[in-house]
Amino acid sequence: MSRKVQIDRYGGPEVLRIVDVARPRPSAGQVLVEVVVASLNPAEVGIREGAFARVWPAGFPQGMGHDFAGVVAGVGPDVTGLAVGDGVVGYTPRGAMADFALVDVGAVAPKPAGLGFAPAAVVPAAGATAWATVAAVDPAPGETVFVSAASGGVGVLAGQLARLAGARVIGATSARHRHELTALDIEPVEYGRGLEARVRAMTPEGIDAFIDTFGGGYVELAIALGVAPKRINTITDHSAVHRYGVQARGNADAMSPAIWSEVQTLIASGDLVVPIEAEYPLEDIARAYVDVATRHGFGKRVVRLRPDPT
Repeated sequence: MSRKVQIDRYGGPEVLRIVDVARPRPSAGQVLVEVVVASLNPAEVGIREGAFARVWPAGFPQGMGHDFAGVVAGVGPDVTGLAVGDGVVGYTPRGAMADFALVDVGAVAPKPAGLGFAPAAVVPAAGATAWATVAAVDPAPGETVFVSAASGGVGVLAGQLARLAGARVIGATSARHRHELTALDIEPVEYGRGLEARVRAMTPEGIDAFIDTFGGGYVELAIALGVAPKRINTITDHSAVHRYGVQARGNADAMSPAIWSEVQTLIASGDLVVPIEAEYPLEDIARAYVDVATRHGFGKRVVRLRPDPT
């Protein structure tokens, strides 16, 4: 049998259940992965609550979780290039919070041997989203890039990727995470009332590009700061996309094992740091999603289903 997180109706964390299901078997074009670590994403809270029911309707009973790192436990009859025991990362919508996940072979990528499973697990969603949003604004060496929610799972990676492109990065954060951002060579600025004035004081020559990972008026801030709409990207404020003509590139634009491998290479080399705020056992899945919903913390939260294989 295999444990799996499941919901039978929309609602709060109380609807999350851990159920026993038969171990899946891979069919043609599929890979069976024994999940080691599954990543937690804020959007999954909205999925569970039904906020995205029109776009992503549930088919109850419904699994949870999207991205993970694990070990190949079986392959379909026509799958080549992967073998039982290989470490992989992958993306399987609403199927990652389980001991075993069935994944299309095109949605997995090899995991570097020296890379831990926890940082690897965040790559297919947060890592790819960060990659896409930085690519959208295309920072050049010497330019200045602003990142909202720069302490969050996507923001902290996007800020680092922009730095690797040679840009100066200003990151909105709370006072408690200033030192952590500074250690990553991202210049912190405290969010909240007076943010525009603080940013203007830090950047007398202006902002060249703007990455919004949070919403809540950041696109309007970018426009007020004089950033060209084509150099603004938001992953949350879809109404602003229509209102101002800004970009909205995100995870779907980087849903590629090739990109996942590039991001993993940067992490394995130490050029990109993945802060893990907390790890939870599967038994604490309700608390894990409660914590994710606060959108506080530095970096990512993950669920560990088993120790890293030796």
